[in-house]
Amino acid sequence: MLPTQESFEFDYYGRDIVYGRECIGALESYLEERGLESALIVCGSNVGANDELMGPLETGLGERLGGVFDETTPEKRIETVYDGIDAMDAADADVLVGVGGGSSLDIARQMSAFDADGRSLEDVLDAARDERFESPTADAETSVIVVPTTFAGADISSGGAMKILSAEESPTGQTFTGGGSVDPIGMFYDPDLFETTPMGAIAGSAMNGFNKGLERIYSNRSTPITDATAIRGVRMMQRGLANLTDGPKAMERAVIGLILVQFVRRMSVIHAFAHGYTRRYPVQQGEIHGILAPHVLRYIFDRVDGRRTVVAEAFGIDPKPLSDDEIAEAIIEAVEGVRDSLDLPTRLRELEPIPDDDFGPTAEYIHMDDPPLGQGPEALNPTVEEIEAVLREAW
Repeated sequence: MLPTQESFEFDYYGRDIVYGRECIGALESYLEERGLESALIVCGSNVGANDELMGPLETGLGERLGGVFDETTPEKRIETVYDGIDAMDAADADVLVGVGGGSSLDIARQMSAFDADGRSLEDVLDAARDERFESPTADAETSVIVVPTTFAGADISSGGAMKILSAEESPTGQTFTGGGSVDPIGMFYDPDLFETTPMGAIAGSAMNGFNKGLERIYSNRSTPITDATAIRGVRMMQRGLANLTDGPKAMERAVIGLILVQFVRRMSVIHAFAHGYTRRYPVQQGEIHGILAPHVLRYIFDRVDGRRTVVAEAFGIDPKPLSDDEIAEAIIEAVEGVRDSLDLPTRLRELEPIPDDDFGPTAEYIHMDDPPLGQGPEALNPTVEEIEAVLREAW
């Protein structure tokens, strides 16, 4: 049994983590304590139309609700950021409240970053076309609060890359993304709000967040402290996600697990592979993660140790009676079990936008995604050819 706590608050590097059912009701007093007057909710159209979610949120903000910008989309386009800045100005907002999945939370942060930066949309697009784009660096003037309602794991973060140019528009022939860095002042985790999210959106995000825990363990900069939070987080998410329809405790475990797997998060190889598709095709990140994770893990374990005994501990697997290969297969089966409990696709060919003749260009794009790839296990050095082979195996 994995016990949960009804509510808690935690100071995470100067950012407030607030957890508990109905904690969203404290938003107005939270803003008042910080001298913030006008909040703009940033969300997608589905969240904006979800009365079960928006009702408690608007009540929680009370008189400090300045408006709603409900135009975010999973594509995370820079044009949406600038439309949001116009909404900020209209609401005279001094705080943005990003609500929903990772795209809305990312766009809220980037609205603050690009607003402080001061460049026009045309200036940003021209700089990208001329290959002289620079990320916003000005100190953000508009505070950001995030209220996740899916398991994408984009909450305890300061970034969020926006699509600035499509592959067709980009001088490199690859999708051009970029963004600034803004730390949210508060992160509110209310299981009641997660339970208003349709199961399709929950499932479509869950593997993205879940894999952050796996990657934190096998990354090349793991520590006993991050092992402790990641192991606990993976185990709580595994148990919670597999039993979401069995009662409120399952959701509470999954949400607390989501918080834990993001502690000093370090995206790595699985995320790099997934970016090859999510930044080039209109596909859900969780679905891509569910498809690719078993194949990427098998590739990793075939070439390096990948701290497999520590990863096994996260799933409650006893490595002592098993060979190295058996430990790897037990881990992969456990990951597949989480994916299958969410009823996610298992093959790339099941996702309609993805063609069967793009393995090479996708592999090259992934190989260019150096930050996540460079944070993988020690001695793992993926080549374009190896990446392409993994993608073909996942097809």
